[in-house]
Amino acid sequence: MRYQLSIFVMMLFSAVLSNISLAAQQAEDVNSPTKLEDYLEFAALNNAGLESAFEQWKTAVEQVPQSKSLPDPKFTYGYFIKEVETRTGPQRQRLSFIQAFPWFGVIEARTDVAAAEAKAAFKRYEAAKLELFYKVKDSFYEYVYLAQALDLAKQNLELLKHFEEVARTRYTAATGSHPDIIRAQIELATLEDKLKTLEELRTPVVTGLNSILNRKTDLPLPWPERPQFNLVKIDRSAVTAKMIADNPQLQALDFEVAAAKAKLELAKKKFYPDINIGLDWIQTDAALAAGVRDSGKDPVIAMLSLNLPIWTDSYKAAQLQARAQMRSRSAKKVQSQNDLVAQLEKSLFEYEDSARKVELYKGILIPKAKEMLEASEVAYKAGTVDFLSLIDAQRKLLEFELSLERVVTTNLQKLAQLEMLIGGDLG
Repeated sequence: MRYQLSIFVMMLFSAVLSNISLAAQQAEDVNSPTKLEDYLEFAALNNAGLESAFEQWKTAVEQVPQSKSLPDPKFTYGYFIKEVETRTGPQRQRLSFIQAFPWFGVIEARTDVAAAEAKAAFKRYEAAKLELFYKVKDSFYEYVYLAQALDLAKQNLELLKHFEEVARTRYTAATGSHPDIIRAQIELATLEDKLKTLEELRTPVVTGLNSILNRKTDLPLPWPERPQFNLVKIDRSAVTAKMIADNPQLQALDFEVAAAKAKLELAKKKFYPDINIGLDWIQTDAALAAGVRDSGKDPVIAMLSLNLPIWTDSYKAAQLQARAQMRSRSAKKVQSQNDLVAQLEKSLFEYEDSARKVELYKGILIPKAKEMLEASEVAYKAGTVDFLSLIDAQRKLLEFELSLERVVTTNLQKLAQLEMLIGGDLG
């Protein structure tokens, strides 16, 4: 019985340790993203710039209920240091309550300004999120390229070592020359230097990613998982129309124009007075003389007052200011749209150019380079071509493979940029 109890305790302890280990592994995985989705989620939750844009939106939202409210009512208390003797009795103290009401339409215009500015702030937050996701994707794809370039360099390094052995074998058999071995060693040293450069490039790339993710810049990041790559066909006219309709920067400017129009309406209301309505109560003691009618009765006074909007030059200046701001926002919207269309056209060209190059390298250049390398190795072993031809074929294959990885990376980066511009996914 004691033995079974010991076994049960050990199993329970083992299960607890397993759960702790699993939880620790999950926590570690959260802080060590490998997939693009993990990077995007981490950035959305931790990026300081996005958090700032979100708080600015919250700030603008909280302005809306403030704009709807009336001014605080005013309460006045007066105590008669020297009593005022009246027919109905001496007056002791006085209480006044006054509420100001803006002119008709002022609160509505003020609320329209705040609501439009809140909507503009939300669209700026959306734009900041899209820009952040683009930066994450751009840096992530660069990190993937670095991993692929390192892998290719290592593979070619092994291939060069094999060629060096072939050259040594031919030299030993007196069918090759010593310079072939030297050439192989030169190529090996060159490729090892390139490999070293790629390895050292990892530090600045990881530092840039950590900066975007709001992590300590010296924290390591595991090598990323390569996402599945597919070329996306893009309709130029549809993409342009979608960008003009859905780009959050342009939508934010639309709301800024709406806010400027509401400010103009608000400026026009300055020519009208505010209405103040109040009550005045005076405490009155009983009259000193007996039999006085209404003796000790407290008077209650209803009050109505208006401010006098006589400084018309100031109000006209406020209108001119609001009109200028509205024209400024409208012109900024036009220029921003022109700039974004130009940027979109450039990105579309670079995307389509990279897509064409991907098909060129995949379909023609790399298969032909591999065929050339295999034929050159066979011919070199047979003594029908020199070692330079073999090395040149190997170098050309490495160049094409690296170029393919580069244009694939460029294609993905430009696709991410297009998605940022149109405010949606294309893949």
